[in-house]
Amino acid sequence: MARILIVDDAKFMRMTLANILKKANHEVIGEAENGQEAIELYIQLKPDVVTLDITMPVMSGLEAVKEIKLHDPDAKIIMCSAMGQQKMVVEAIEAGALDFIVKPFDESRVMEAIQRVLQ
Repeated sequence: MARILIVDDAKFMRMTLANILKKANHEVIGEAENGQEAIELYIQLKPDVVTLDITMPVMSGLEAVKEIKLHDPDAKIIMCSAMGQQKMVVEAIEAGALDFIVKPFDESRVMEAIQRVLQ
């Protein structure tokens, strides 16, 4: 069981992801709406995994990855992106994200990504 921080500016997306994760017995220990909140919660909660939306107000997921990796080089981050954001996904992976999932979320793909980063 992993302790997971979900970051997305859309409440519906956070809810959808939380439901998938809880069904697989993972614990959602926090939710954030933007990259700035993500960093603060990451430092405070020290989650096992972070799911991070790429496009958000205040601070993008891309900036947040870099910032989180400065605090914790071992952070396990999975990017969430809409179709057509491949270029940003590549940048995020170069910045230290370990995997990515595409919206709308496919349950088996989400679980596969979580399993992979926890190994």
